[in-house]
Amino acid sequence: MITRRDILRGLTLTASAELLSLGARPAVAAEPPPETTTLKLDRRPSICIAPQYVAEELLRGEGFTDVRYVKMDAAHVASRAVAAGELDISVHFVGPALLQIDAGEPIVFLAGVHVGCFELFGSERVKTIRDLKRKKVAVPELRSPQHIFLSVMAAHVGLDPRKDITWVTRPRPEAMQMLAEGTVDGLLGFPPDPQELRAKKIGHVVVNSSVDRPWSQYFCCMLVANREFARRHPVATKRAVRAILKAADLCALEPDTIARSLVEKGFAPRYDYTVQALKDIPYNRWREYNPEDTVRFYALRLHEAGMVKASPQRIIAQGTDWRFLNELKKELKG
Repeated sequence: MITRRDILRGLTLTASAELLSLGARPAVAAEPPPETTTLKLDRRPSICIAPQYVAEELLRGEGFTDVRYVKMDAAHVASRAVAAGELDISVHFVGPALLQIDAGEPIVFLAGVHVGCFELFGSERVKTIRDLKRKKVAVPELRSPQHIFLSVMAAHVGLDPRKDITWVTRPRPEAMQMLAEGTVDGLLGFPPDPQELRAKKIGHVVVNSSVDRPWSQYFCCMLVANREFARRHPVATKRAVRAILKAADLCALEPDTIARSLVEKGFAPRYDYTVQALKDIPYNRWREYNPEDTVRFYALRLHEAGMVKASPQRIIAQGTDWRFLNELKKELKG
């Protein structure tokens, strides 16, 4: 049975999508069709990459008749799949992607998507990032997104993450329990972890990347593609980037509606954590910030942390392609 609320929700999303598409219609009409009508993206337990899920219908409107969401257990699994060509495009954490580019893997940054998805929680013994010195910090595994972002944060304030922090590798639920018990002093979370930690009153926020500088000034999640896919399918790549950036705008415009849709489609387990995450994350800044600044900033910090060997200039030259974004910024003036 279709309820009145379902109808209104559908109308709201349709109206918002129509509004976002108005400025791009002449450009889309003038473009040739995509070189491929199949697009492979990943599906993993991470609310912050919501634009990738919200974009499904927009991608169909761009000419992709076969939009596939391939289930992945974690971000690092998805990133390896992009490099291997098992996925075509993905919203991905900037730090891990930089390590891949530094290692020569064939992925390329296409655009920034949003800032502000990670938060550092600490025990009562931790008030600042520097207080992590000689402390235990929980991460799922070394070189995971949590470990990489925390290493960047430590390096930025003068700590050596290889020597000054004791890394404790534990699964997410166990790490939260350890922070609650005080057996670790730090934990970095991506949605829905920060929302759950606040709801359960575990630890306190030391750094919130949506508001605290310098983290709030740089993208945490960017759009990456398999390099060969972008080279062979430039029209399809541009159309995919356009759909995902429009979806980011929708996340900012309609967080309540988007949250319900994500839960109903099985992309997220709980509405309360999901809607809070969508409201917390600034999804509407992809036009404002320069993604190359983000690549340069994180590449420098990762070099300081001993995790990246190449210079930022080399990484930018080998691992970025902004031509699609530059065109879309002119088309999608919002």
